[in-house]
Amino acid sequence: MKKSLLVLAAVLVTQAHVIPRYRRNTSHEYKMCVPEELLELCQQMASQETKSTTRIVCIPARDRLECLEKIQQRVADFGYVDPEDIYIAAKTPEQDFAVFEEIHTKEEPEAEFRYEGVAVIHKDLNINGLEGLRGLNSCHTGVARMVGYKVPLTKLRQKGIIGKLNEPGLSPRENELKAFSTLFNKACLVGTWSEDPKINLKWKKQYSNLCALCEHPDVCDYPDNFSGYDGALRCLAHNGGQVAWTKVIYVRKFFGLPVGTTPAQPSNENPDNFAYLCPDGTRVPVKGTPCRWAARPWQGYMANADVIKTVDELRRKIENLDTVGTKNHAPWLEKVLEITNKHVPKPNQVVPAGDYLDKGNFTDIIERDWGPPFRTIRFCVISDEELEKCEALSRSAFSRGLRPRYACLQQKTVYDCMKKIKNGRADIITLDGGLVDVAQREYNLVPIVGEQYGNLGGSYYAVAVVKKGSTFNSFADLKGAKSCHTGIGRTAGYNAPLYTLIKKNLIDKSNCPYPKALSEFFSESCLPGVKHPKHGIDKAIYGKLCKLCGGDVDKHDLSTKCNFDSSESYSGYTGAFRCLVQGGGDVAFVKHVTVPGNTDGKNTENWAANLKSKDYELLCPNGGRKPVDQYESCHLAHAPPHMVVTSHSKNEGEVDEIRNLLVSTSSLYTSRPELFKLFGSFKGKKDLLFKDSATALISITGESEIQKEYSKVIAVVNGCH
Repeated sequence: MKKSLLVLAAVLVTQAHVIPRYRRNTSHEYKMCVPEELLELCQQMASQETKSTTRIVCIPARDRLECLEKIQQRVADFGYVDPEDIYIAAKTPEQDFAVFEEIHTKEEPEAEFRYEGVAVIHKDLNINGLEGLRGLNSCHTGVARMVGYKVPLTKLRQKGIIGKLNEPGLSPRENELKAFSTLFNKACLVGTWSEDPKINLKWKKQYSNLCALCEHPDVCDYPDNFSGYDGALRCLAHNGGQVAWTKVIYVRKFFGLPVGTTPAQPSNENPDNFAYLCPDGTRVPVKGTPCRWAARPWQGYMANADVIKTVDELRRKIENLDTVGTKNHAPWLEKVLEITNKHVPKPNQVVPAGDYLDKGNFTDIIERDWGPPFRTIRFCVISDEELEKCEALSRSAFSRGLRPRYACLQQKTVYDCMKKIKNGRADIITLDGGLVDVAQREYNLVPIVGEQYGNLGGSYYAVAVVKKGSTFNSFADLKGAKSCHTGIGRTAGYNAPLYTLIKKNLIDKSNCPYPKALSEFFSESCLPGVKHPKHGIDKAIYGKLCKLCGGDVDKHDLSTKCNFDSSESYSGYTGAFRCLVQGGGDVAFVKHVTVPGNTDGKNTENWAANLKSKDYELLCPNGGRKPVDQYESCHLAHAPPHMVVTSHSKNEGEVDEIRNLLVSTSSLYTSRPELFKLFGSFKGKKDLLFKDSATALISITGESEIQKEYSKVIAVVNGCH
């Protein structure tokens, strides 16, 4: 511990010259960072009167990852963390984070760790060290869980009991499953092995011996009497298991031994018949001191080094808030401070973030990577902001056990990305339906995962938006108007309006190229990306189609004017709507959620903060206007979702690996958005990596009816040669 304190002291001195200091208003005020959805509850907490006069000020952030940034930058002072957050903090350059308080259970208030992972065997099991595990029947808590899966995988790999886990053609998860299946004769390892149902079923058939000890081997999923912490012990004691991987606390409860403040309880199980198998191959009695394989640290609160100087004030405030919150059954106690009626805050000796994890070997568990070549899924991005979000996703996903790791590759244009994927130098990019068609036809790419949009599922509507007071009542009225588009080749902003104009004979379908036809129909436009050499558009034509574009409007920078990516303020759905609002446009071609998502307080940027949805209407292709919520009867096209594409040359295992990673990522962050906001704006920028309106990612199998219908739009738009 002395070494840890010396390290922290050194960090304090070093950081004084690296990180700018922001002085607190008073010595009795601490800024707590919380995910934005918890801001109101945090403010309720901060308003409570307690014995301590120290004040709490609530600082909202996008998610916990941004909270770490704000704490490091002194915008905030401290926040709630769990070990995975602490890992990210410890790996942050020029950091000075330290854990100053833990949240213990009332049952084990003096325990060093939240829980300890152990292996339990029959006392008379005839094995010689860890090598004797080969061919045994093994009982696990469940797939991807800490003590029953990650701990044995990591530690047995380190000790050479499990061989290589990087077999080419197999995903990291399948490599792990195959390793367990090869090491053990039978096992019970329930759960969702892959978030993709097709892959999940395939693996459970292929590695069926890992389900053989379960109560329901054919299902191999929860609920199962031989799964979970105590279920693994039941599997060991009563269903042919020879080794069980579980927590110490459940071992003690299973055998009726005392646990923390709870005295011994009656049990039908005899502890004298079992022993702990230690990482060095020895064994100790279950009644004795357990030999752990790894331990998960407690959750708690972490601050920057400035706060540590007066941390006792903050500790007293947290203790007082716990007292008040418990007395009043306040919802903020559990949601903001993460304290329930089973927990108690407990000051610990201040420990730097990295040291805090290392003491329980927890860093090893998070960093389980099975040697070179290290597998990555390379996400191709266009803008600096998209690159930043991709790198943030990579850090968060790695800490949460998602494998392979995301890598991020930036290119100048979406077409450069498609080329990189085709040539095997990148793996994935998310594309609008119109660009998916280009990817398939010109770059031999294939869609594998699609976005979902709430109740609409995997589709959206392309619409034309005008201001309520406008005189436009038909598409014919748009002749000579000023138009705002999401980008060339995209569905809502290009293909759908072009298709509508052609079908209504407002543009001659033989008037090629179609960007030229658009430049003749509209007086001025913003059609981002049209100036790219790939399109072969004459400068005079694209000059007219770029005239309404603004470059980076906020920075008054015209160097990015008419770019396809977010460096052009009027690019994308929100950008096209902004072009209508402040860029001089008469009509914006966007998706049905664009107006609701940027009005009525949904977008707090200056240009949108005071906008009302009732001030905008949809222009219907068959004439007339309707309110923005009546898109089902007033739209230009019913479009398929944005999709993630990869190279068609990848084998089935490689594609399954990417699918599983993406769907698993969606599953984690849609259920836990406070960890990382996968969908939604990122540092003020919208639609990065995925659309803000997306609610999930799902595997694509075959062509949907909506895709078939949309192919008619594509056929018309592609008819110009």
